[in-house]
Amino acid sequence: MLRRMSSDYGRHPLLPHPVTERGAIQGLVEDLAVDVSRLNGKLVLLYRLTGDLEALRLPEPRSAVRTDGLWRHTCFEAFIGHVGAGEYWEYNFSPSGAWAAYHFTAYREGMAPLMKGAPPMLRLHTGEDHIDLEVTVDLSWLARSPAGVGMRLGLSAVIEDRAQVLSYWALKHPAEKPDFHHADGFVIELD
Repeated sequence: MLRRMSSDYGRHPLLPHPVTERGAIQGLVEDLAVDVSRLNGKLVLLYRLTGDLEALRLPEPRSAVRTDGLWRHTCFEAFIGHVGAGEYWEYNFSPSGAWAAYHFTAYREGMAPLMKGAPPMLRLHTGEDHIDLEVTVDLSWLARSPAGVGMRLGLSAVIEDRAQVLSYWALKHPAEKPDFHHADGFVIELD
């Protein structure tokens, strides 16, 4: 019998960065949150954006392909690092189905495409006033660091409105300017 190992880390609201232009979010985004869980070496993230979808610029659906530069438009992001370590991994997920993954050796240094694990699986569900992007990321290759310490997770999003104004959302904003790479933004501890 296969034992299923799962953990539920709850629902986490993403907050707009204080310097976000008010026009980008005022009355457009009512709520943005992420449900986080792990199941058998996979990280499952359910991003839910509720608001005036007609006023937001959402990319058209396309095939699930690795694509750079997703952060220039509406996309959802996850940053994963080991507790106390400098290296980390960045994942970008577009509502279009496109995705990207990178490895950094230190804060914003040594960026390279991440080639480990299976490509993430993305499923988009659209309602009248919300979109749900469910993402499953294979982390079986990243279970523990050599020292046996756990991992920390940072969650964020870039939301673009029809006027092409970007707003920046995260669990925590530790810097004056939006900076999703800042280690103090990786606030969810994963076991």
